[in-house]
Amino acid sequence: MQLKIEPRREISRNLLYLTPFLAVLLTVVTGFVLFMLMGYDPFAAIYHFFVSPLLSLYGLSELMVKAAPLIIIGVGLAIGFRANVWNIGAEGQLTIGAIASGAVALAFWGDTGLWVLPLMCIAGVLGGMLYASIPAFLKTRFGVNEILTSLMLTYVATLFLSTLVYGPLKDPAGFNFPQSRMFTDAALLGVVFDGTRMHTGTIFALLIAVAVWVLMTFTIIGFQVRVVGQAPAAARFAGFSRNTIIWFGLLVSGGLAGLAGTFEVAGPIGQLIPVITPGYGFTAIIVAFLGRLHPLGIILSGFLMALSYIGGENAQVEVGLPQAVTGVFQGLLLFFLLASDFLVRYRVRVVRLVTETAS
Repeated sequence: MQLKIEPRREISRNLLYLTPFLAVLLTVVTGFVLFMLMGYDPFAAIYHFFVSPLLSLYGLSELMVKAAPLIIIGVGLAIGFRANVWNIGAEGQLTIGAIASGAVALAFWGDTGLWVLPLMCIAGVLGGMLYASIPAFLKTRFGVNEILTSLMLTYVATLFLSTLVYGPLKDPAGFNFPQSRMFTDAALLGVVFDGTRMHTGTIFALLIAVAVWVLMTFTIIGFQVRVVGQAPAAARFAGFSRNTIIWFGLLVSGGLAGLAGTFEVAGPIGQLIPVITPGYGFTAIIVAFLGRLHPLGIILSGFLMALSYIGGENAQVEVGLPQAVTGVFQGLLLFFLLASDFLVRYRVRVVRLVTETAS
């Protein structure tokens, strides 16, 4: 007996849109069993992980704060992924965007002009785009795989940030801690609700997702991205330049990642520190695929992944779960999503091997 994997003749689009919900359900069920095997009350763990963070204004505001960078980065990555341009280095582009915008905030430290924050946003976008242009150039000029280059550049960006906050950008009055000065009010995003950390960048995240949906649905460049990704031969016949789409996908995703970095340092952090995010650039890859590379779907998946961060922290306090539980849930979700997608696209058959013996 042998297992044979073969592609299905016809793929159900309805099933493809249902698999994210199935993956979430399987993740919750697996988490329930896992908590029980670890000796925790599974009902209490699931409640504090998925429900209790949503029962207060502060919890909802924190959900928005953590969802904003995931949505912004996710919609940017989705543009490239639709064209089979695999930017895996959004975390590094976010870091460079944070550095660029933070440098502007520190350069004009103490200035009260209304132009400081917009200038920071421009610097963050340009920083992310410049960093994403490296794998774009290597891909289009030398055919170097963008997955490897964009991923490796992430570690370069992280080390560069550490060098700056331990050196030139370190706060001279910060008791030798590796951090920059706190930004002045002109370099900070406004708070939407008093008593919370929800800032205006969370509103812009939703607007950006809608803008990307319009771009991908109603513009020529959006049509070209879809054609290059789904039918490369047709794209070549129509005269669409793949190199142009590669540059477009990487620059847009890099710029949006850089903007997300700006919103982080100008929002909940308020300064440059060695670690800007808990890995939003990598988590946004899951967000993009869980949202089916659709900007509006990415909004929903962004909130779900943000809930995994908040719920993990809440469950640590209330139930005593280990810190790694957040990563476990995110990994389980990705595993079940990929497994569900595989079974939708392929079928597994058991083939009985017949052997003939010669007389």
